[in-house]
Amino acid sequence: MTTLTAEQTIADARERIDALDDRILALIQERMAVSTVVQQTRIAAGGRRLNLSREMEILGRYREALGRPGTALAMTLLELCRGRI
Repeated sequence: MTTLTAEQTIADARERIDALDDRILALIQERMAVSTVVQQTRIAAGGRRLNLSREMEILGRYREALGRPGTALAMTLLELCRGRI
């Protein structure tokens, strides 16, 4: 049986974190693209670019799952996906 050194354990964990970050970034980019479709469709149908009640739902969902930092994360995602208002 081989025992991993602290350095190897940390290196392996960091490699996994980097892979997770790559997946998270890809998902954020996908979310941005889908959000663009929603906004363009809503505008083409005569609606507003933003749906504030929907954004409040998203903020609540992230807050419930992650606590107060979840709200900040959701705000950042919303800003990335719709731009600043």
